[in-house]
Amino acid sequence: MQNTNDAKLFALFQIYQTFSETRYFDFATKLINIYRQESKKHINEVDLSNLIKLLKSNEQYRIYFKAVFDNLTHKKDFDQILSDSGIINYSDFFYEVKKRIGEKTLPYQPAPDTLEFTLNQLFYSHNDPKWIKRIPIDQIIQLIQLLEVSSIYNDQTDDFAFVELIYALEVLTQRVTGRAMEADVAKMVPDARNFDSPFIGLQKEITLFFNYLKEQRLRYVHTDDLNYKQLFVLLKQCNRYIDSAYANSSKLGISIKVNQTLFKIRQQLERIEIILPFTSLNKEDNEVLKNINLSLLLISINCNKTNVSKLIKESTQAVAYEITQHKAQTGEHYITTTKKEYMHMLWSACGGGAIVAIMCIVKLLLSDVHTSEFGHAFYYSVNYATGFIIIYLLGGTLATKQPSMTASALASSMEKSAKDDQPHKYWAFATFFSQVFRSQFIAFMGNILVVFPVALGLVWGINYFMSSNIASARWRTLLQDLNPTESSIILYACIAGIFLFLSGIIAGNVSNNDKFNTVYYRIEQHPLLKNIFGKKNTAKFAHWYKEKWAGIVSNFWFGVFMGSAGIIGLFLGVDIDVRHITFAGGNIALGIFGSNYRASADLIVWTVIGMVIIGFFNFIISFSLSFILALKARKIKFSEVKFMLQAVWALFKVNPKQFFLPPKNI
Repeated sequence: MQNTNDAKLFALFQIYQTFSETRYFDFATKLINIYRQESKKHINEVDLSNLIKLLKSNEQYRIYFKAVFDNLTHKKDFDQILSDSGIINYSDFFYEVKKRIGEKTLPYQPAPDTLEFTLNQLFYSHNDPKWIKRIPIDQIIQLIQLLEVSSIYNDQTDDFAFVELIYALEVLTQRVTGRAMEADVAKMVPDARNFDSPFIGLQKEITLFFNYLKEQRLRYVHTDDLNYKQLFVLLKQCNRYIDSAYANSSKLGISIKVNQTLFKIRQQLERIEIILPFTSLNKEDNEVLKNINLSLLLISINCNKTNVSKLIKESTQAVAYEITQHKAQTGEHYITTTKKEYMHMLWSACGGGAIVAIMCIVKLLLSDVHTSEFGHAFYYSVNYATGFIIIYLLGGTLATKQPSMTASALASSMEKSAKDDQPHKYWAFATFFSQVFRSQFIAFMGNILVVFPVALGLVWGINYFMSSNIASARWRTLLQDLNPTESSIILYACIAGIFLFLSGIIAGNVSNNDKFNTVYYRIEQHPLLKNIFGKKNTAKFAHWYKEKWAGIVSNFWFGVFMGSAGIIGLFLGVDIDVRHITFAGGNIALGIFGSNYRASADLIVWTVIGMVIIGFFNFIISFSLSFILALKARKIKFSEVKFMLQAVWALFKVNPKQFFLPPKNI
């Protein structure tokens, strides 16, 4: 392999040894490709010894290589790599994602006289920093000595690189201070107003520090320098400021725009912390190593500047946390711990089942209305949305709405358990899981046990009093749509599960936005409302809005999703529809009555099996999506899930009844 590389290197120098600036990039590209390909074959290190040996043995090659290196790197602006690359440009999250995806496909190319252009051409793969770091450091040092690369610390004739470094730090400091003082950001940390802000202190100190370096004509200071150390103290305070802003989001809320601004400030602070050490140098430090580390930093930043997954993961975390936190708080209302709460859940689920039965009847009647497909989508959406909102406002329970809420509550419990060092922490989670499971179980039972007889009673009553069997024309469709052998009910149930998850996200987002915009307080203190309705009634309405509005919006959109999915699928020519377990129970009753009880036993058995399948996928999809989001928002390691599930299984084997029935002694 070594001989093969020797031959490639020799041939490369033979072809490109003429001193032509137009060919320098071609030479450098082909040379790097040799080692890029070599890096894929070796795990431990990338060996440059053959290149070093060739340069030592052939002075002409060394001079040519030095000419290439100097031409591609000497006095090339790199301040923008340090101050801009990899740091989000805008507070618009979706624009930033779109921009990065676009630049991945068609990379942005800066002016040719910049180092960023050189790095874009030579190191364009996100894996390049990884294999470069596998080159032995002693080989890099030998290569630098052969190329006679000047240090940013001791080259008194040329301070270009040092000025670029200082300018990047100045730009970052100015930007971070300006962003931190914006009204929406400052609102997140009300305790740090005006001159109490650490960002103002950082700007002042860093200006004094740079002025000191310029006046004394210094390239670096000792790490014990008080001014230098003070900068890191202030950076720590600035980071605590951002932590406080995120912590306050639980009571103040947070918008996507403010979250992006805070995220950008944090990125800039991290970048300052990374760059600032290059302005210090102790006697025992190897300045060559610092120069190498600066070069590696520039390459790494430039290669990872269009990382989309990292952007999405990091920049949405705070908002996702607040949304899932709202869901967790809501989910706690769906968890029963006592027999009284268990029975209350049963009755509320029965109420939800009764209202769903009415919705089944209304939808059946609406299906006979002569209108366009859009008209049917509109009527169905109104029916679903109205019914879901009524269930919510009357305190009823729809079992499938629970998983997205209880999943967040479980993740919140896991977060507490993960931080607990006690040996019983997994057992405590298992107990909490059993409470969630039995609450979910009794809610499903309440919905199903009531929706069937109520729907059957309603359709019988209509037939008795109006002499019209409204289900007679559609009974076969009603039943066959639930038959897993004749309908794609798993797909449809999964789609319904996704809609349930989205409705939970909507509830959390509405609550978070209202909190951030102080909507409740603004209603409570609205002068016109207080004059018309009085302070007490206005305060009551504000409290009602705070408690109910997010749920109303969530249920409205869930109704729209449910009512329009099938019609949209028909319009697009795609097999899209929804199946919901509670509505399945009502439709079975309508189908049986519509057939005058002549539906075959086989068909009824299959529809019941289909209903169970629908319920399972409604639950598992909604729960899984919400649970994964909540885990990511709380930065909980997935490895923790394994141990907690083992504890759940152990508890189930010890006391399976606890997962279905409440404890008798509470």
